[in-house]
Amino acid sequence: MFSKLTILTASTIATAIPNNPPTTTISQSSVPPTSNQCCNRVVSSTSTAASAILAHFGIDFDGLDVPVGLSCAPITVISSNCGGTTVTCDAPAAEWDDLLAINCIAITL
Repeated sequence: MFSKLTILTASTIATAIPNNPPTTTISQSSVPPTSNQCCNRVVSSTSTAASAILAHFGIDFDGLDVPVGLSCAPITVISSNCGGTTVTCDAPAAEWDDLLAINCIAITL
């Protein structure tokens, strides 16, 4: 009797545990595109300069400390000579007129 109970319990537990753990999938649309940029400066979103430009475009980063590139231009194959800071940023919106890029991280090309 004890051996039948042990086998029944073991098979019940084995059936209850899934073979494959659940996976989390991040869709491509939820990851912002990135863009290599040449920026004159990279400052914190809490700086006076960044705050003024962000406010001009109606972007509220109140309470956040995000690296913001100022006066940025995309780096292309034709113009890869950057006299400022070379960074990769979340792709800037066209309506920002190359004045800023968000979440910029310095890179070496």
